[in-house]
Amino acid sequence: MSPFLETGRLVLRAFTPADADALLALDSDPEVMRFINGGRPTTPEAVRRRTLPRLLHDHPGLGTRGFWAAEERATGTFLGWFEFRPLADDTPAVVELGYRLNRNAWGHGYATEGSRALIDKGFTELGVERVTANTMAVNAGSRRVMEKSGLSFVRTFVGDWPEAIPGSEHGEVEYELTRAEWAARNGRG
Repeated sequence: MSPFLETGRLVLRAFTPADADALLALDSDPEVMRFINGGRPTTPEAVRRRTLPRLLHDHPGLGTRGFWAAEERATGTFLGWFEFRPLADDTPAVVELGYRLNRNAWGHGYATEGSRALIDKGFTELGVERVTANTMAVNAGSRRVMEKSGLSFVRTFVGDWPEAIPGSEHGEVEYELTRAEWAARNGRG
């Protein structure tokens, strides 16, 4: 299977069921999961029954999947994943950008590199009109990636958390980038 997207240092490819162990390791790191569920590890059963089906889902409106396994181009090492998923399954107009990387991949610019490449592909090839992303207000690292990827702060809001985790009392933040803003910044307007 050919890659969905390649950058200077990354290969983004479709997930397969064979990725279950790598996903389990990723979601078992308390620091990786800190802003997701308070740091609790994901069980193998949850990876099989919830995580993998979500990552393997094809989105008809986008004509492709919404989640991509990220590998280091030079070594093939699994780094984590990127999300570029339409909010409505039947249209690519609005997509949600997300990322979850192994801790050893943090601080190397991979999240920004992959995010920028997905945004460019979305606006030039996939018919995307708006990219949105959100995280906990206290997740400074993720917020910085959103900003470096060209997204702008929209609002702070209170999410519907099944159970509170440290920092959730500060709410969530939403960022976005429209095709028109992207085109103006990239001399395509």
